[in-house]
Amino acid sequence: MEPPARSDTGGGTSEAGARKRRPRRDNAACSSKLSRETDAGRLLLFRTPAWEPGPRPQHCPGDGFSLTSKNENARRPAAMSLFNTVRNTIVPVHKEGYPFVAAFFVASLVLGWIFKPLFWIGMIFTLWCAYFFRDPERVTPQDDDLVISPADGKVSAIQMVTPPAELNLGSEPMLRISVFMNVFNCHVNRAPMRGRIVSINYRSGSFVNAELDKASEDNERNGLVIETRHGQIGVVQIAGLVARRILCWANPNEPVDAGERFGLIRFGSRLDVFLPAGAAPRVSLGQTAVAGETVIAEFASAKGPVISRRS
Repeated sequence: MEPPARSDTGGGTSEAGARKRRPRRDNAACSSKLSRETDAGRLLLFRTPAWEPGPRPQHCPGDGFSLTSKNENARRPAAMSLFNTVRNTIVPVHKEGYPFVAAFFVASLVLGWIFKPLFWIGMIFTLWCAYFFRDPERVTPQDDDLVISPADGKVSAIQMVTPPAELNLGSEPMLRISVFMNVFNCHVNRAPMRGRIVSINYRSGSFVNAELDKASEDNERNGLVIETRHGQIGVVQIAGLVARRILCWANPNEPVDAGERFGLIRFGSRLDVFLPAGAAPRVSLGQTAVAGETVIAEFASAKGPVISRRS
């Protein structure tokens, strides 16, 4: 009687036993690839070899990155996030402020050469100057019935008054909404409504505190008349106690969009908006207004959602 054949599971010399003794790749780290293709109703399975010659790879084929690249990719998003945070925090400076920022910086260097602590004091003023001339983006509601604040600052007056004579808006009282800008507000001025610029009128004057009511009549000012869907409105730039320069880069007969930049006043000032009949105020005295975003008045009381434009 012949002895039974030797089992291959015990590590014998058969082909099946040899396959079991071959090194296998860690199934948990990298499983076999299965590729399926359907051709005339037949399903073909392709399996990667269970063993490959040469040094064992550090990652599965197709992973796209090694252990080292994992660390690099982990650091890269953090660095990009920090960069984006800094970029979004820093507000661009308007080009009109470049000469002033440069002058403050040069003065800081000169003062620091004379006495070192003065350099740091000068740098504080340089940073404040850059902050003063900041020109941030604003999201402006696009609705012809809305009146948008032309300036950053505090609403200092809401009353019915006769508009300045140089605007040629008649002698009947109009709704005037005034926004006072201190030296820490953004001083870029924006159009309150969409329309066409009819005229621009400059008038010299004094430089009393722009927060006072008499500043509308006594101070140096520059007035724009804009033809809108609801008639002509007036926008007046008024110089203040510290301000000595009113800038206006708009021109007569030019179209203008709500929220569009049209001027700038240096170092403290005020803007008055004169509105015809039918406008209802949407702000209160002492409220903080944001140029190009805050709705200060409205010609229609019942309106649905409006679209916005970034500028």
